[in-house]
Amino acid sequence: MGPNNPATFGLFLGSTVMKKLGHWIAGSVVESSTDRWGDIYDPATGIVQAQAPFATLGDIENVIMSARDALRQWGSSSLSKRTEVMFEFRHLVNANRDELASIITAEHGKVHSDALGEISRGLENIEYACGVASHLKGGFSSQVSSGVDVHSLRQPVGVVAAITPFNFPVMVPLWMTANALACGNTMVLKPSEKDPSASLYLAQLLKQAGLPDGVFNVLHGDGDVVGTLLEHPGIDAVSFVGSTPIARSIYTRATASGKRAQALGGAKNHMVVLPDADIDVAADGAVSAAYGSAGERCMAVSVVVAVGDAAEPIIDAIAQRLKVLKIGPGTDPQSEMGPLITREHRDKVASYVANAASEGATVVVDGREVTFDGDAANGFFLGASLLDHVTPSMKVYTDEIFGPVLGVVRVDTYQEAVDLINTNQYGNGVAIFTRDGGAARQFTLDVTVGMVGVNVPIPVPIASYSFGGWKDSLFGDTHMYGPAGIEFFTRSKIVTSRWPDPATSVVDLGFPKTR
Repeated sequence: MGPNNPATFGLFLGSTVMKKLGHWIAGSVVESSTDRWGDIYDPATGIVQAQAPFATLGDIENVIMSARDALRQWGSSSLSKRTEVMFEFRHLVNANRDELASIITAEHGKVHSDALGEISRGLENIEYACGVASHLKGGFSSQVSSGVDVHSLRQPVGVVAAITPFNFPVMVPLWMTANALACGNTMVLKPSEKDPSASLYLAQLLKQAGLPDGVFNVLHGDGDVVGTLLEHPGIDAVSFVGSTPIARSIYTRATASGKRAQALGGAKNHMVVLPDADIDVAADGAVSAAYGSAGERCMAVSVVVAVGDAAEPIIDAIAQRLKVLKIGPGTDPQSEMGPLITREHRDKVASYVANAASEGATVVVDGREVTFDGDAANGFFLGASLLDHVTPSMKVYTDEIFGPVLGVVRVDTYQEAVDLINTNQYGNGVAIFTRDGGAARQFTLDVTVGMVGVNVPIPVPIASYSFGGWKDSLFGDTHMYGPAGIEFFTRSKIVTSRWPDPATSVVDLGFPKTR
């Protein structure tokens, strides 16, 4: 079994009142000499509960050296050995899912059930990586020329820098980690400085699963640390999930430094409701997708596109559901939605609601009016908001709010809905709710979006497919996890060989013939 208590298993250094994290380098927690620290809050109370070190140049050199030293041995290890580690890692994550979920709730704030759901989706990616022996099969062509054979193989890309966001401190790291390690790479994970402890817990479970020291490392820091990783010659590839402006910058800087890069950016996910839709099903889907995890999801539905007569029923049904939505600390089993990640982010999200009326929208439900008592009064809570008569020119439509704010855009026709979606700069996820199979099928062909749901509000693919959007939601050529993940974390090599009969061998300076 894995650790029973993260605090006693070495996530924190020393025994001071303020808990301080260390980096995970070469298989153990390492203290930093930095004078720059980031506060880690309990979002439900607003109290600083720990601090994470922002890596020094020395820390960065040490972690990259650790990863490079481990690369040759791990990259040349047998597929059966890597599979064995992945199977054991999967077992340990599953056995310790409640502890891991508690860490997520403590630092991110999402409710425990939501944290468990995140872990379940992460486990899918570990399970997919357990099949690495099949995923890395090459091709073989015999006798392409007289005595000449050709075969292909895939080899590790090298040392990978994984840069992950605060909103899924377990799932997104596992999107990258499982395939990257199974393919024989080593990794430096730079988690969000807002909730980094889950990454250290994963590191400990990987070590317990038998992963050699140095193969997986965790480095804490901010944008300055990321910039150094992007330009360091010891990093071969960069995988990132975050906002679009940062994704664009990371992709540009990483590729300019000669690195393979994939950067997943932001989103403005639409949910189209046709007049024939089951309104109760659509309303349930909208509430779940818009307000789950306090709207801090890149796949959250932030716009309902109500077509024709669907507008009034769907708005009323959503508003009725918000009256009974239970908002509170993630540790409370009754809570359905927790706080936002920081006070600054909470205030920014609230400002969109405050400005909505001046932009011409109708505030149907104002989340700012929800009050909280006790310790929660100082937490980063914000109620769920619903806005009607939103138009594409409003900031509540153009910006990725990343909070519990749902806007409704009214259109008259199916084609208007499609045009609205296709002219948006983002193309991450989209959904349609309808009973019309023909309309749904046509919709999947018409929209310029990477992931489409039919009566499914959050169409995140299972692990055997791949995650990724279009347009400004993705920078790079490959999507995340699944087959695309295997492709990203490996390089193809083609071998042409000839083994002529020694008795008949002659020198031939000509180009090999295929006929």
